Amino acid sequence: MDRATRALSVLAGISLLFMMATITFGVMTRYLLNMPITGVDEIVQMTGVGLVMLALPYATRSNAHVRVDIFDEWLGRAGRSLGDVLSRLLSGVVLLILVSRAWDKLLDAREFEDTTNMLGLPLWPFYGMLAAGVALCALVFAIEILLIVTGKAEK
Repeated sequence: MDRATRALSVLAGISLLFMMATITFGVMTRYLLNMPITGVDEIVQMTGVGLVMLALPYATRSNAHVRVDIFDEWLGRAGRSLGDVLSRLLSGVVLLILVSRAWDKLLDAREFEDTTNMLGLPLWPFYGMLAAGVALCALVFAIEILLIVTGKAEK
């Protein structure tokens, strides 16, 4: 699991570097050379999808998401564990619904050869990144639920 989340996070990092280079190059050509590049916004938007979705499982596995612990003392240890299980279960169900929808959109986009407006980039790979990232994130939640229930979760 850790290798898979790390591999996707490396791809997310590469996406970020590509996005930064694209933005920098686009700004330089527009303002220094007065030659704007067509479709820079489209490239950045599609790369952003990959960046966020590929980084999501690693952030989840690393507990890098924002958590609010207002009721922790009031709930006690058992209440916190129950809350952790319920929040992961609810998140996992929602993510699995998203995986299903993204997969359906991927198949539709491939069948109908859907592309972006300006550059004609195929959309199905981006739906694939979305589905892969969210599916792995749901799997991380399932493993965390198992660890919490068995008492092996990191404190």
